[in-house]
Amino acid sequence: MRWLVGLLLIVGLVGIKLLDPYPVEVLRLKTFDYFISTLEPHSSNIITLISVDDESLNAIGQWPWPRNAFCSFLGSAVTGVTVLFPEEDRYGTDKDFSNCMESVVVSTAATNSRIGGKPPHVGTASIGADPLPYLTNFDGVLNNVEEIENSASGNGITSTAYEIDSLVRRVPLVFNIGDTLYPSFSMEILRNLAGAPSYAIKTNDVGVEALRIKNYPIIKTDSQARIWVNWNISFKNISAAEYFKNPDPNTVAIIGVTAKGASTLVATPAGLKAPHEIQAAVLATLTEGVAISRPETAVTTEAIALLVGLSVLLLLSFNIYASLPALLLMVAGASWYTLNTFTTTNTLLDPSFGIVAAILLWATSSFTNYLREFKLKQQIKKQFEHYLDPGMVKKLQDNPSLLRLGGERREMTFLFSDIRGFTPISERYKEDPEGLVELVNIFLTNQSNVILSHGGTIDKFMGDCIMAFWNAPIDDPNHKENAIKAAIEMRIALEELNNVLRTERGIEINTGVGINTGPCIVGNMGSDSRFDYSVIGDAVNLAARLESSCKTYETDLIISEYSKVDGYEYTYLDDALVKGKSEPVKIYTIQK
Repeated sequence: MRWLVGLLLIVGLVGIKLLDPYPVEVLRLKTFDYFISTLEPHSSNIITLISVDDESLNAIGQWPWPRNAFCSFLGSAVTGVTVLFPEEDRYGTDKDFSNCMESVVVSTAATNSRIGGKPPHVGTASIGADPLPYLTNFDGVLNNVEEIENSASGNGITSTAYEIDSLVRRVPLVFNIGDTLYPSFSMEILRNLAGAPSYAIKTNDVGVEALRIKNYPIIKTDSQARIWVNWNISFKNISAAEYFKNPDPNTVAIIGVTAKGASTLVATPAGLKAPHEIQAAVLATLTEGVAISRPETAVTTEAIALLVGLSVLLLLSFNIYASLPALLLMVAGASWYTLNTFTTTNTLLDPSFGIVAAILLWATSSFTNYLREFKLKQQIKKQFEHYLDPGMVKKLQDNPSLLRLGGERREMTFLFSDIRGFTPISERYKEDPEGLVELVNIFLTNQSNVILSHGGTIDKFMGDCIMAFWNAPIDDPNHKENAIKAAIEMRIALEELNNVLRTERGIEINTGVGINTGPCIVGNMGSDSRFDYSVIGDAVNLAARLESSCKTYETDLIISEYSKVDGYEYTYLDDALVKGKSEPVKIYTIQK
């Protein structure tokens, strides 16, 4: 049953990994956030952020400014303007702005509304399969004023793609706008920096594979042409009012609005960012950062690794001394391997769900194992608490391997004890049967405590008769000696009891005890619905015959020749031919 539970849990966990529900995806994204945060922070020396902040509005005027005011910020190697110009300037300065737009990339916003227009043409070379089905799709774009759009050296989309938890981590570099390939804002800045007329996109059977702009390394992307953004790059951020006084023609300037109430911030793993800050981070990742990638086969590889790892853990999980180190090794190994892979190759692999799944499987298996052991201990206690000393029951519970159930052959020593002259005693209690039961219980308790204190197992009570044995269920190499010790001490305990009974009830109890040693079968015996832990064999029968012979030989103890041990003074009684035996047996007693 425990194996079935473990296997079903493994199948379920691998299935969850492949289905990738919301909690699993969010956990993976948070893990990737941590990985990316470990990249060495550094400052960009080629990108400058120009922020139209409250200080700039106080110095230059209220927003929106006349568009020719932007000419004061132009003149960098390439200038990117994340401000949209969808309507004509109310100050009538669109022509002035368009005349100073050398090396300026303007932004457009993708839209699915009916007012969306067609984007301006940007040269594209497509290699391999058709990339359009794999790209982020929009119906159109919100165009800039035609005069500005035509004068700009580049036009790109600033729209981003949110993850399932509403954070921006991956940004598309190419979009599908009405079945037309159209680049992102950062790609257009990169194309202008390279002085390239176009860019190339390579697609395979599972989606986009890479992008290329001449003079720059190949840009590896996911199947939807997205890249992971490195947020550990910082930028020189200058107020527009300050940049107006000291422009820097040697950097790429990206202009954006940060004044209160004039800009919408975007949520990222690194906090809220203005649109031009996001575009700067994307551009820096492309030009001077690291190419962060996640293989398209990662999900399949992780699922296979999860299946193998959980299977190994399941094989070890039912031994706490093996399973806990294995769990810790798997958690540490998965964490180290994936983090090391990222730091050396910038490849994102997800250890998070595998770690959670391993802990869940280990906890479930450990609980199942604990429950199984608890039930076994309760079963042992229920079966033996009335027949064994509590200390021996505890030993069996702590180490069930000591208990060999199901029937096995072994040498044991057996003791039968019965009250002699029970009939006269019964007659005295003819009018008080409850008193007779009380008397028998007092006698059985007196004698049983001695048997248990010497490691004996009480098989059963048969009226006033006690049947006990040694060397099962726990091994007892001194079973003969312990049985004889018990018989001698039973004499002493009975005499003490008789002293009380003579005073209180005017009676005394006499017993006969038979002891024999020999091979037998011991184990659970009975029917499918009711069974007891007991013994069966000729040696058991001989012990019972010796007990019944005590009356014949007028003694309270008979020991067979097979049970003799050194250290006692035996009195030879006879070579007795007991009932049911064909060969005589030497029998002895030990005098009081």
